Amino acid sequence: MKYALSEKQRELLQQIATAPKAYEAAHAHSGVLWALQQRELVQTSRGPTGRQVVGLTASGRFYLKHGKHPKEAEADKQRLKDDPAQAALAPADGAELVSRLREGKGMVTVPNPGPKTRSRWRAAYYHALHQGHVPDGCKLRFGGRDKGDIILRLLDQAALKAAEPPDIPHIEVPEHLPSKPHALVTRTRKALGRSKTTVDTRNRPDVVPISVSRPLLERALCIAHALITEAERRGYEVATDSSLHRGEATHRLVIRIGAHIYPWEITERTAKVPHEPTPQELRNLEKNPWARKPPKYDHHPDGRLMIASPYQSYGSPSYSHSDGARWKLEERLGHFLHDLEERAAQDEERRIAKERAEADRKRNWYRALREARAAQITQHRSQVLAQQVKQWRMAEDIRAFCLAARQSRASTDWTQWAENYASAIDPLVTPLGMPPDPPAGQHDLREHFRGDTYAHPWPFDKDGRWTLADDGADG
Repeated sequence: MKYALSEKQRELLQQIATAPKAYEAAHAHSGVLWALQQRELVQTSRGPTGRQVVGLTASGRFYLKHGKHPKEAEADKQRLKDDPAQAALAPADGAELVSRLREGKGMVTVPNPGPKTRSRWRAAYYHALHQGHVPDGCKLRFGGRDKGDIILRLLDQAALKAAEPPDIPHIEVPEHLPSKPHALVTRTRKALGRSKTTVDTRNRPDVVPISVSRPLLERALCIAHALITEAERRGYEVATDSSLHRGEATHRLVIRIGAHIYPWEITERTAKVPHEPTPQELRNLEKNPWARKPPKYDHHPDGRLMIASPYQSYGSPSYSHSDGARWKLEERLGHFLHDLEERAAQDEERRIAKERAEADRKRNWYRALREARAAQITQHRSQVLAQQVKQWRMAEDIRAFCLAARQSRASTDWTQWAENYASAIDPLVTPLGMPPDPPAGQHDLREHFRGDTYAHPWPFDKDGRWTLADDGADG
């Protein structure tokens, strides 16, 4: 267990210690109090009034006095006591260190050693580095030089380089727009308004969606020209997507990678500053104190450009790059396209997995329907067979009865009618054949099929024949 306390946990422990009366548990945050109880720093009990109160334990008082848990202090004492013996086990030089690393398959771990032991391992590490004991093509790495566990690794540089991701290609952005920029950029320049402060071309078809201050317009257009040109060079389509978003028609410029589209726009970031109420807002508050108060902050453009998705809601694609403290947006365009390509690959994997799952569900649905049809036919034939056996037995019983009736001098007319009736119901009088199958409509199979009978196209025709060539997975 980690015995270090957070700021809130230390504050609660101090409040419990300095409370003039018994500190009631109801006044503490349940999660913070639980953390102190787990560390055995406090304990709870019932006070005279029946309420649950919190009190310090001996460990809690020790923590407030020394700044650490008693178990941590005991572990430190034990570590210092064992330090000389552990230091004697450390490697004497760099050659021995490398030998131990080879025996340990390239890795050695020393759990939280004392200062002498740590110093010996550190000295062996520097000796290996500066005296040429590190094998060619390998790199020696040291973790935990000052605190915590010591972790030494001997790594193959070729393997490390092979494991590194490839460099992301840089996209060159011109300082000034070329004489013939991309057609979308040309249409955007023609669609600009006359505003001298801001430019906003969002939600317009066949233009680059931009919302920036007027002085940043030229830079934003250069970025858009470079991004669109590079996207099309890689085989992607850049076009306007007009669709419904939250019930309203929208126009978004998208980059289409395969079957997936990713909308984007260039905007100017804003800085949050405290709002200074205007005289009009102050007069309105004075007249009507219950009116809505002015906002606490204002958001002013700060000159930083950002390229991102216009949709930042849950479930929508979110990706963005912007000017930062160490780079400009122009340097991040390659990363932006790389992010879209990775997202497209992931989306394509999900699409394929979804299609496969849907095909499996459809295949299983048709398979279950076949089984339901077979069960329906079996039930129907068994009922027909049972009825034939019943009629045959009745016909035989009637004939036996008629024979006995003649011996008892019964009416000839009655026995003759009875024998005719027996012949009429006897199924063996005419050659028997396979009975016709029952109808195979949605309602007819509900007794045997538990699923939704309208989930997929119905495979049976009006005569009950299966019309699909397979189980319908591709239908």
